[in-house]
Amino acid sequence: MTDSLADPHLLFPAVGAASGGPRDLVILGATGSIGTQAADVVLRNPDRFRVTGLSAAGGRPELLAEQAHRLRVATVAVARPEAVPALRAALSARYGAGEPLPEILAGPDAATELARSDVHTVLNGITGSIGLAPTLAALEAGRVLALANKESLIVGGPLVRAVAKPGQIVPVDSEHSALFQALLGGRRREVRKLVVTASGGPFRGRTRAELDRVTPEQALAHPTWDMGPVVTVNSATLVNKGLEVIEAHLLFDIPFERIEVVVHPQSYIHSMVEFTDGSTLAQASPPDMRLPIALGIGWPDRVPDAAPGCAWDTARTWEFFPLDEEAFPAVSLARHVGGLGGTAPAVYNAANEECVDAFLAGKLPFNGIVDTVAEVVAEGLASGAVTDRHGAGRPDGLPAAGTGLTVEDVLAAETWARARARELAARAAQATPEARA
Repeated sequence: MTDSLADPHLLFPAVGAASGGPRDLVILGATGSIGTQAADVVLRNPDRFRVTGLSAAGGRPELLAEQAHRLRVATVAVARPEAVPALRAALSARYGAGEPLPEILAGPDAATELARSDVHTVLNGITGSIGLAPTLAALEAGRVLALANKESLIVGGPLVRAVAKPGQIVPVDSEHSALFQALLGGRRREVRKLVVTASGGPFRGRTRAELDRVTPEQALAHPTWDMGPVVTVNSATLVNKGLEVIEAHLLFDIPFERIEVVVHPQSYIHSMVEFTDGSTLAQASPPDMRLPIALGIGWPDRVPDAAPGCAWDTARTWEFFPLDEEAFPAVSLARHVGGLGGTAPAVYNAANEECVDAFLAGKLPFNGIVDTVAEVVAEGLASGAVTDRHGAGRPDGLPAAGTGLTVEDVLAAETWARARARELAARAAQATPEARA
């Protein structure tokens, strides 16, 4: 691996000239937060980008039809076949007489099929580990992958790394986009540590005891970012930050012990790189995802006026605090499962998704989310349902990462983790508030 961080290596994009003319794109997760903001970037830059396909789960057919019409896409994909009639009706209502309707793909593999399209870049903005198959499909097809779906890298890290070529993945998460930009300022051997910033969510400064009574409505009220419900709750528990630590490790090949998390409530500095001479490079911008999205789909070019810049003529204060790992243990748990490797990160992520659903349904207390995830991971390791990179817990003793991990391993581990998390959440739902306390 090259020592120069500005040169291409496994997952770090190369610096080079952009091709002329509009760049063809596919947007996966089009009706979500990332997808809608990506569509805004494209519509404001028609000379730079042309979207040929959109995918979504199917729950918002009117929005998907509006996007398809405004972006003039050729193909629309929905994961739920039952959503096709509503989507077709919405498209027919949106398109005028004589306008050809886009092709419709439907089913759980529709986004994966779309990810193989003959385009330059695939933006994966799907939420959750269901984004793994489209991620692998885009990489195997040779597309540049603008990756906002951190879960696909986390649950299938060795699988993704095995097929990714130099320059193929451009990170879109604001933190990893910031690290990507700051890392261009030095050589690999000069990096002392990565500093990933966290807003602290809506509950910064609360004790663990105070967090136990948090309601879903409170958890969904993020102070700086506008995100979907799962990501917003993950930000409140700091599970999202734990996932980002694993993602940073996988993207940039920096050991976990050299990845630090600090709380920065204003969310203007998105992450930093500290070099061995004591210098720190930080990437700063107002909290607006259109900037990392534009960089992700436009790299190596920047998109002018993708988002507002900092108002340097206005007085402001930026604060930094250490992470309270007693109140928010999700990051330390993520370091643990990330170090284990194998299917442990997949179990962490899948169990968390089930626990977030249970919390939003009022079946699990706020602290119960991460506590239950930790319990599922521990049970999985003890029973053999979870494998680490050395194959611990596997009946056959084979390695589970790098040489032995398969998509089937990941899916089986996730299925077990989801079922066990649901069982534990159901048990918690039967407890009284007094018993929970």
